[in-house]
Amino acid sequence: MAQLRTWGILLAVLVAAAVAVPPATAAVASIDLGSEWLKVAAVHLAPGRVPIAVAINEMSKRKSPALAALADGNRLAGEEAAGITARHPSKVFARARDLLAKPFSYVQSFAESHFLPYDLVPDARGAAAVRGDDGQVYSVEEIVAMVLHYAAGLADAHVGAPVRDAVVTVPPYFGQAERRALTQAAQLAGINVLALINEHAGAALQYGIDKDFSNASRHVIFYDMGAGSTYAALVYYSSYNAKEYGKTVSVNQFQVKDVRWNSKLGGVEMEMRLVNYFADQFNKQLGNGVDIRQSPKAMAKLKKQVKRTKEILSANTAAPISVESLYNDVDFRSTITREKFEELCEDLWEQALTPVKEVLAHSDMKIDDIYAVELIGGATRVPKLQAKLQEFLGRRELDKHLDADEAIVLGASLHAANLSDGIKLNRKLGMIDGSTYAFMLEIDGPDYVRDESIDQILVPRMKKMPIKMFRSIRHTKDFDVSLNYNKAYELPPGIPSHKFAEYSISGLTDATEKSGIVSLDRAEAVTEITEWVDVPKKILTLESNNTNQNSSSEAGAANGTPDSKDNLNSDSDANSSAPIDESNAQETITEKVLKKRTFRVPLKVVEKTTGAGTILSKELYSEAKNRLEALDKKDAERRKTAELKNNLESYIYSMKEKLEESTDILTVSTKQERQSFAEKLNEVQDWLYMDGEDAQANEFKERLDQLKAIGDPILFRLSELKARPAACENARLYLSELQKIVKNWETNKPWLPKKRVDEVVSEAEKVKGWLEEKEALQKSTPAHSQPAFTSEEVVDKILDLQDKVASINRIPKPKPKIEKKSAKEEEPANKEKTASSESASSETESTGTSQESKATEGDQSASPENSDSEPQSHDEL
Repeated sequence: MAQLRTWGILLAVLVAAAVAVPPATAAVASIDLGSEWLKVAAVHLAPGRVPIAVAINEMSKRKSPALAALADGNRLAGEEAAGITARHPSKVFARARDLLAKPFSYVQSFAESHFLPYDLVPDARGAAAVRGDDGQVYSVEEIVAMVLHYAAGLADAHVGAPVRDAVVTVPPYFGQAERRALTQAAQLAGINVLALINEHAGAALQYGIDKDFSNASRHVIFYDMGAGSTYAALVYYSSYNAKEYGKTVSVNQFQVKDVRWNSKLGGVEMEMRLVNYFADQFNKQLGNGVDIRQSPKAMAKLKKQVKRTKEILSANTAAPISVESLYNDVDFRSTITREKFEELCEDLWEQALTPVKEVLAHSDMKIDDIYAVELIGGATRVPKLQAKLQEFLGRRELDKHLDADEAIVLGASLHAANLSDGIKLNRKLGMIDGSTYAFMLEIDGPDYVRDESIDQILVPRMKKMPIKMFRSIRHTKDFDVSLNYNKAYELPPGIPSHKFAEYSISGLTDATEKSGIVSLDRAEAVTEITEWVDVPKKILTLESNNTNQNSSSEAGAANGTPDSKDNLNSDSDANSSAPIDESNAQETITEKVLKKRTFRVPLKVVEKTTGAGTILSKELYSEAKNRLEALDKKDAERRKTAELKNNLESYIYSMKEKLEESTDILTVSTKQERQSFAEKLNEVQDWLYMDGEDAQANEFKERLDQLKAIGDPILFRLSELKARPAACENARLYLSELQKIVKNWETNKPWLPKKRVDEVVSEAEKVKGWLEEKEALQKSTPAHSQPAFTSEEVVDKILDLQDKVASINRIPKPKPKIEKKSAKEEEPANKEKTASSESASSETESTGTSQESKATEGDQSASPENSDSEPQSHDEL
């Protein structure tokens, strides 16, 4: 029998901008990780607290340096890392986010142009890694993980509990390799990434969450110039009607129409112009051909001061710069005007307008069609940039309704809240973001004939994300498939190849022997077997009504062959005239039917992606995780050591101050005791600032315990000097008040048990006697000796007495008793009761008889012969 076989391979490719996993708790966070700064917002539902708020750092600042440092075996991040930048520039790592998934050569060139003196080494992937001062090599993912770990700590401190679910922002020019690397870095930091959200989408959320677009839609451009990049995003706001609880409501939404960027233009580029300008001035001042650009420490100091100078120029027409001991103990001082600064950056102002121009051009829109141009990002505060934007847009004022620094992180926190099961937003705003790159699918293999319908764009640019796309191909041999960026657009910064993922598909020869379903980076073979099959057909010929015979005939005519039709008709005629033997009641015939069967078999998929854009392998990831966990433990020990050291230092200074300034301490201690304690304090202080610099946590605790063993008894006697007399005075007042309470009981509460009252009075006398005895004993006890009794003992005795008084006060007043009558008094009453009941019974009987007679009359009147008469009227009851 001939068989027709068709082989096919179904590929399922997923390109997603976000991965959403509902968190288990009602606290989530958002992290805006920028080139130089990071901001953290926490979403936490707790009484008396703002649901969404920006978390502050240890310096009470709302934004923190995006820095990580490895110095002297310790890991530092944020403000701590920024504090050692000038002294150890090669140990502090900045701009780590921008180095993710980049080739070593690009990272090396980038570091040199920004005067970043890292000890860079290539790793096995061809990406860059940094060597710490301990000789250990760390991947860029690990450095970013250190920064994200610090950010997660800020969220934890704000909420007061661990927060592990977060939304992380990314710039629009991040490609697939950068996004995967950032996600892996977050996992290394112990963060569960709910989603990666584009920065412009976060700002758009924050802008639209409190507005109403039901009356009119609008187009808004978000212009963001940060430290390292600039972009302009066109967002369309509108509304749609939806059913909610049976009612039609208007729901706001926005869609990102387009976004264009310059990934190299930002505030840092302006600062680099100033750095080189001042470096030339200082080199000229020194002479002898010296170039301070070769000194990492000098450049770190200069860059730090230049940043402040640029900020001053944003509000003033001139600004000074002063750097102490810039190089070889030579100070540097100079000034610069805003005009000179704008001249140094002359070519940057036109470049800054390019993203806006491109967005308008590619969207076929005019400036008048734009409702607002919102400025975000720290570099948009530069006056010259704002003037150029105003000139181009033809507007006197630019829109600054959003916080330039916090708009993105607050918008991202709204998205985080939306992804959480435990948090419900009162306001709704639909978000439609798109892919900032177009993706193409390419297939290659032996005997594979390229098909234009396959080798085409898989995901168009600005296609709604996340999205699943499926492509089917027909082939019989193993092949390779790759995902590429569309060559019609520019590549992500530093990415040398359009290909960002490649897979090998094998197992087609066994496709008919296995079955299964796979997706994403897996594939399945679809085998179709088409053949002629003999299908048995049962023809009924037994007694049946005409309707069944007709329907059977029609079925045979429709489905059977011509021969089967004749057989059916002849059988029907025979049945109408003579009975048929039951053994021949049915006859089976067959017909040929063309049938198709489909089998799905999983194929073996092996990722062949190579280069700097690949993520860490399982082995490298495990090694990195172990290194970071070891650093976590070391950080915890370091924090504990620092805390104990601070406690010891504070105790020393506090006790020294009391010994020198408190007059009461002279009363509660002897001269010898004070002298001995002072000597011990000096001894420990000397150790603290000499040998104790590198001491362990337990050593600080031991010395603190030694000092407290001497100082705490003195402090206790000092506190009792005032606390004990106050407690005794309060006790006497209460004992006096108790006498009034007892008298009030006797007058107004006579039902109180006398035994209980007497017990309280007796207990009060005992307390009074004890107090007088102890006070007399204390008068004969020196103040510098162990006190005869303490204020705590007095308070405890009074509290016990108060509890007993309160328990007596709670005794309720008893209810009045009802006296029972004697037997002789009850006997006449019973007789009267019996007589009255008998009388009532007789009346009831007579009444019943009367009613029966009336009923009889009623029955007679209701007889058939009287049925036509009018019914008698009755009074309504």
